[in-house]
Amino acid sequence: MNNLPIAALAHRIVRLDDPTAPPRTGLPMRNDLPPDNTAPLRADQVVQFECDGYLVMEGLFDKEELELMLGAAKEDRLLHQHAFGRKDAEGRESRLALWNHPGDDLFGIVSRSRRIVDAMEQLLGGEVYHYHSKLMLKEPLVGGAWEWHQDYGYWYQNGCLFPLMASCLIALDPATRANGCLQVLKGSHHMGRVEHGRFGDQTGADPERVQAARARMQHIYCEAAPGTGVFFHGNLLHASDANTSPHPRWSLICCYNAARNDPYKDSHHPRYTPLSKVPDSEIKKNGAALSRADKAFLDPVTDKS
Repeated sequence: MNNLPIAALAHRIVRLDDPTAPPRTGLPMRNDLPPDNTAPLRADQVVQFECDGYLVMEGLFDKEELELMLGAAKEDRLLHQHAFGRKDAEGRESRLALWNHPGDDLFGIVSRSRRIVDAMEQLLGGEVYHYHSKLMLKEPLVGGAWEWHQDYGYWYQNGCLFPLMASCLIALDPATRANGCLQVLKGSHHMGRVEHGRFGDQTGADPERVQAARARMQHIYCEAAPGTGVFFHGNLLHASDANTSPHPRWSLICCYNAARNDPYKDSHHPRYTPLSKVPDSEIKKNGAALSRADKAFLDPVTDKS
């Protein structure tokens, strides 16, 4: 037992901003941005994300970029061949296609673009890697709901010790309450991880705790124009209703993990893999490049979380 007075012990605490401090690679709070980070976010935007658990950026992608993405989403046969359904608690189905490694097709370039990756590094406080991306296909009148959940609620099962994880949702179609836009409970990431269970084909958060959270926290419908990006924390409670409109709601979601949060075990999603960033201009330069035969699509049978 150390008998030093509290004041003396306090002076022995290593400060994170002390350049003479020894490296502590396992420390989850480190805020060491890679030297090539372009810092696309303002300081107040980073603070807003930390407080609210999400950040909406209108016009993250322009009209030309959006047309390329929507065109690729419609024309990519491999992507649609590997899409699979997930039923909600009432049996309605939404479809998605998911892949682990970004590659050089259009969606790979988008997920490697600096406007997303450098922003993620600012929000998660250091180097990140691509955890996976998915195209969400919520079709008119039949697209099912997604139950209230935290992404870390099940990523936790993949060996990720800390919730140093976040996603960027890109609206490819107009997102409205009628077609089942993203909903979030503002600030709910501060609750920490909530227990999750199975509801239909989905993994959802404990309904009792969700009900209590909804009674105390602001419920936000993230209605969005095409090209809007929504960055959200891995512990943010979020959901979406069924699509009861005659209009589709397609979106691309790019997910990232902090490099210092490398999973301690293998799973159906990758452990730390260095991410090769590309300039934002590569999106238009690359054009609507479609998936290649070697793209690592997820087989839903392997998803045990």
